[in-house]
Parts: sequence; C-alpha cells; structure tokens
Amino acid sequence: MSALLEIRDLAVHFPRPRRWREPPAVVRAVDGVDLDLRRGESLGLVGESGSGKSTIARTLVGLQRATAGSIRLDGSELTGLDARGWFPFRRRVQMVFQDPYGSLDPRQTVLSILTEPMEIHALRKPRERRLHALELLEAVGLNPHYANRYPHEFSGGQRQRIAIARALTVHPELVICDEPVSALDVSVQAQVLNLLRELQERYDIAYLFISHDLAVVRSLCQRVSVLYLGRVVESAPRDEIFEAPRHPYTQALIAAVPDPTRAAAHPPVLLEGEPPSPTRPPPGCRFHPRCPARALVPDDRCAREEPPLRTDGAARWTCHLEPGSAPEA
Repeated sequence: MSALLEIRDLAVHFPRPRRWREPPAVVRAVDGVDLDLRRGESLGLVGESGSGKSTIARTLVGLQRATAGSIRLDGSELTGLDARGWFPFRRRVQMVFQDPYGSLDPRQTVLSILTEPMEIHALRKPRERRLHALELLEAVGLNPHYANRYPHEFSGGQRQRIAIARALTVHPELVICDEPVSALDVSVQAQVLNLLRELQERYDIAYLFISHDLAVVRSLCQRVSVLYLGRVVESAPRDEIFEAPRHPYTQALIAAVPDPTRAAAHPPVLLEGEPPSPTRPPPGCRFHPRCPARALVPDDRCAREEPPLRTDGAARWTCHLEPGSAPEA
C-alpha cells in the first residue's frame, strides 16, 4: 500500500535571540526526520519532552514552516506553500490538541464549533451542516441535544470528544493527535481511546499519535517511531518495539515503564544526565553522552561518527552497536 504521508529529511530550526556575551544560536527542534504513514494506519511518535514531537505536528498542519526537507501528502508537496497554497490541504489533515480546555472557543456553542469548518471549506448546505454536526456528536458519544451548550458546561473528556468531532467535520484523511488524552483521568482516557479506534474503523482515518504514555501508544498504534533530540532513532512495528527494542534509548524508555512482573535481575535502565541542548547537539550519535552501551563500541566511534542506519525487515534504527550485542534491559 502506498504511503499517505511521506516525510523526508524534515528540519525545523528556530533562531534564538542573542544573549549577553553569547553568539547567536539556532535551536534544532527537528533535524532530519523521516516518517511514513499509510492510509488507515496509526503511527505512534514517542520521546522525551523537547524531542520535537509537537513541532513535527504543527509543521504537518501548516502552523509552523519547515526549514528544510520534504512533506508529501498523497504525492503532493506541502513544504514551501503559503497560506493560499495550504488551504486545499487543511481539510485533509486535521489536528486534535492536548488541552481540551484551551482548544475550543469559549464564546461559541458546540453547534457553531462544529459547523464553522464546514462553512470555511464550503461543504454541505446550511441545513445539512447542522444535521452532520448532530450526527458527529452522536458518533463521539455525546447527546445531540447538547449542541447549543458552551464548552464550559462540559467535562474535560466531553470537551475532547467535541474536539475530535470538530476534526472529523471536514472528512480528513489524516488526524494528528498531540497528547490527546494526557490531560484526562485514566478512566476517561480509556473511553477516548476506544472512541478513536471506532472512528478510525468507521471513517478509514490515519492517525499520527503523539504521546509520552507508552501504554497508550501500544494499545492504539500499529507502528511506533522513537524521537531523540530532533531525530528518529528507531522505527518498527509495535510488537517489535515493545518486545525486542534495538536502540539503547528505546530500551531505556521501555524499561522505564512500571512493570510488576519484571524480574529483579532486570532493573530499569538508568540514563545519566539530561538531554543535550538542541542548540548544541553533540557530535556523532546524539545519544552517546547518556548511552549505557557506549563502552561496547570500539574506538569511541559514538562520539565521532554519525551512526549508520540499520534495517531488519520493517524495523529501522540508527546505532553503531552491532545487532545482538546490546545489554538487555
């Protein structure tokens, strides 16, 4: 199946204002990312805060301009487009933001929130817009009679359902979910995740799902890509990532998930220090200052050379360490 979304060597850099006695610097938020997403598929994007996940999301919906690289949606190039050029693609790529309390206009009713995107894109007649909005409210598990209420009259979980319904009003092919359940209670998280699965099957939507919660990613996504300091260090099918992670950073992330069944002989992998500054990424492998497996690579190549891209079936990862020689998590 051909890819719906193809990202090649994407870079997003931000100039940092000059500080006292410091030269100007550039924040390399995203620095050479490759991703592929097929129709109807869910791709999980994970990594620490500051790894570039949300910057990628904002770039994919045109809220942030790419510095370099290519973004192709169904074969059409998106990088370099101005606002007018982006317009026909906005209905095809929608986004659900993290905070359901900040993503809805408090001055609009739910009905107005849902019909406005259809008006902007000249979809349906006015009466049909209202009917479609009510149908979507029912599809996301809300009573259509709530259509004339305002966002402050709903709980966090209900607001996120409204945000999901708004994303679906224009029949998108791709929905980017940026931490959509992190602000919700655990019980509400499960309801929203079940809703996303049902909607994906009903409308054949592809998801780019960004999350810190690996358990959430494992339950929803078919493939997972791991970001570290603006670059993808590993990408593989879900089961391979969680059962046999290849990159030392991925191993540390998986091992950090609380697991009462983990044997005492296999404690979590402890990473030393903090992630380096994106204004001054380290040479060689960006993970080498914190990597517990660095000593296994001869000649200190990790600190001097970019790691090679290794492949094994559908799995790809970048590391100097030979496959099978990494210490077990």
